[in-house]
Amino acid sequence: MSMSSIDSESSGPVKGETKLVHKAQAGDENAFALLYDAYQTHIYRYVYFRVTDDQVADDLTSQVFLKAWEKLDRYRMQGSPFIAWLYRIAHNTVIDHYRTQKSTIGWEEVERTYTSPAKELDEKLDLQFESHNLRLALQQLTEEQQQVLILKFISGLSTQEIARQMKKRQGAIRALQMRALQSLARIMDENGVLI
Repeated sequence: MSMSSIDSESSGPVKGETKLVHKAQAGDENAFALLYDAYQTHIYRYVYFRVTDDQVADDLTSQVFLKAWEKLDRYRMQGSPFIAWLYRIAHNTVIDHYRTQKSTIGWEEVERTYTSPAKELDEKLDLQFESHNLRLALQQLTEEQQQVLILKFISGLSTQEIARQMKKRQGAIRALQMRALQSLARIMDENGVLI
């Protein structure tokens, strides 16, 4: 899935989520497929802004849902929606990805990727460039700052949902979000990127 195919969807639980989860836990693959269809875009979007590559984001998103299927019997509905559990798995999967990554990508490789001959429209290239710069700037924030901004602005969660996900009070989430946005604006300004 490419970033251009991501649309804005609601991040709330799907209708009949509890029933679907129970069926999936009982081994109903079709019920799990419906949960996958409902939440795959949200999880992909979350992962995409944590990594530097569409293919890596696809692979990690697949890993998230595979882990969810394998550990579905451990999931308990305790006041938070199924997607919150998926976000936790996605967060840990991204961390594991970076822990196991042995080499770093050199600036020359990044530059080659973004200066290759244009096959797409100028708008798409501009969007990719802006997306790339945003991801680079996000990576300079703390882990918590990255997480709160991605959950809020990429995944579209409410402050209450983010607080529950990150196990913090809503006031702490608002303060963290404000500091993260200030830092992001400063980083983008220092790098000459218009916000």
